[in-house]
Amino acid sequence: MNMKYAQNILETIGNTPLIKLNTIIEDIEALVLAKVESFNPGNSVKDRMAVKMIEDAESDGRLKPGGTIVEGTSGNTGMGLALAAIVKGYKLICISTDKQSKEKFDLLRAVGAEVVICPTDVSAEDPRSYYSTAARIAKETPNSWHVNQYDNPSNTEAHYESTGPEIWKQTDGKITHFVVGVGTGGTISGVGKFLKEKNPNIKIWGIDTYGSVFKKYHETGVFDPNEIYPYTTEGIGEDILPKNVDFSIIDHFEKVTDKDAAVYTRKLARQEGILAGNSCGAAIKGLLQLKKHFAKEDVVVVLLHDSGSRYIGKIYNDDWMKEKGFV
Repeated sequence: MNMKYAQNILETIGNTPLIKLNTIIEDIEALVLAKVESFNPGNSVKDRMAVKMIEDAESDGRLKPGGTIVEGTSGNTGMGLALAAIVKGYKLICISTDKQSKEKFDLLRAVGAEVVICPTDVSAEDPRSYYSTAARIAKETPNSWHVNQYDNPSNTEAHYESTGPEIWKQTDGKITHFVVGVGTGGTISGVGKFLKEKNPNIKIWGIDTYGSVFKKYHETGVFDPNEIYPYTTEGIGEDILPKNVDFSIIDHFEKVTDKDAAVYTRKLARQEGILAGNSCGAAIKGLLQLKKHFAKEDVVVVLLHDSGSRYIGKIYNDDWMKEKGFV
């Protein structure tokens, strides 16, 4: 018998399960399968691209031994970067916004990251914004590398190389629809590119949120600042157009309200036993909003980004839900 073990925590990233959804999908006759990314060691899909971005930066010299990694992250990318930084010997500074759950910051600090918190309700260009602050800290910190997951092509490539092929293999090439929340755009663009190369008829649907620019831009080509306003759903939607969002690969954007995202996240836990994050409820509700497009023989894969452990003080907290008017 050969011993089987991982050399370090990073080797456990990927090969997450595909799980049939049974109750929450109501009367959809198609086979609906969840790609449950909370099985990654950092409990989210972002582990995949965090390691890929670091390894690519190491190989071309952007990231040097003993360096400091700087990134604007709402928590999940930070977690993936933190695990890689531990194994590879780097320091990590994460810049985030004050709308994110406190648990996310505590988790990042638990794995050795330094966390800097910025206001949410300022424009991306504002020097106080988390985009601007990340760029400034990277500039001021010696031997540092600014990851910039929004515009970093390694983000999309990670999903083209791992997530996409896994889904294709797990569905035996029978997938007809891929549904996922869109933030940086890396997951949808990488998985979508891979799947469409295998079968151009596969539909790639992005889930967006009210307060984000994606849907209108996709449908009209207009970047409309009037579409931008604060929202509670974490991890999807943007007030910028990241280079990783390949709008040509996406067939449709569906918007889901903050309330529905929260309510359906809770339903996933209660009805399927899948304790998932805020954007996962949005993905499920978006899928239900589009159910008239599914035929009985379809195979629909919905990617569930992260774990509910990040949201215990919010989505899974009755007081928070009441305060927001969601229950």
